[in-house]
Amino acid sequence: MLPWDPAGPPPLMLAPMQGVTNRAVRKVFAQWVRPDVLFTEFMRVRPGPQAGRERLSDGDLDDAKATEHGIPLVVQLIGRDLAPLVEAAHAVQGAGAVHVNLNMGCPYGRMNVGCGGGMLERPEQLPTILAGLRAVIAGSFSVKVRAGASDPEQIFSLLPVFEDAGVDFLVLHARTVAQRYDGAADHRLTARVVQHTRLPVIANGDLDTAEVGLRVLDETGAAGLMLGRGAMKDPLLFERLRGRAPAVPSREERLRAHQRYLQQLAQGYGALFHGDAQVLAKLKSSLAVMEVPDDSWPLKAVAKARSVRDFCTAVDALTSGA
Repeated sequence: MLPWDPAGPPPLMLAPMQGVTNRAVRKVFAQWVRPDVLFTEFMRVRPGPQAGRERLSDGDLDDAKATEHGIPLVVQLIGRDLAPLVEAAHAVQGAGAVHVNLNMGCPYGRMNVGCGGGMLERPEQLPTILAGLRAVIAGSFSVKVRAGASDPEQIFSLLPVFEDAGVDFLVLHARTVAQRYDGAADHRLTARVVQHTRLPVIANGDLDTAEVGLRVLDETGAAGLMLGRGAMKDPLLFERLRGRAPAVPSREERLRAHQRYLQQLAQGYGALFHGDAQVLAKLKSSLAVMEVPDDSWPLKAVAKARSVRDFCTAVDALTSGA
């Protein structure tokens, strides 16, 4: 079982971005550009004496579903030890999840020591952890992984482990954990991984334009693409890749897209968060992830807003001169 139709076009997935792709953001993308697959932000699996549903927050369990807005939803877990991960997998499935993903790529270890990308520093434990999770996950089981902890060639020693454990597909961010987000994702490596495994490989990393995304699909043979920061900078990137929007947007088109995105996000955040200060902080953090170019002075004006009302007024004025 896969969260997409293998007989259809390559799936375009919205990446899980911690602190960014919450349910309000996913709703905007789902209702506007319809990614083929959605991912939750990672759900932190609590270690220690907790048990069952206590392994996860109530908010995380509320997000554990088979679909969201009619789109397959993959629930992502992050943890370090088998028993807590197994309990969390049971919990999310009990709450309705069908597709479960293990985060093996997050490069920030301060809050998640030994988790995410830190799992690649103890590869000897991975066969047991992956097999144990596969045994209790009834639907699809996938991993989102970096090329290696510090050596990008490490991924090739992990491929047999993934296959033997019965993983259904891989999402490969073609950087090492040590690189974090520095340098460039090396999709020549993605192509080599595709050639060395029978598992579907979803390419991830620096897919910022339709030109780059289509080239990566063509040159790597990847089964699909996962869009993260590129989608935040250009929400219509999904439609550009499908050929339903201009491959290269004009400045005016980009401003209109940013305006629509931020208007809808303001509505979603108003319902999801509480208080003007919290909503404004979340809106500004989303604006920061969009990586506004230096010459985009209208969006710079939005960033200076001191209240949600001012933010929305500035967003409404974005296209007044377009």
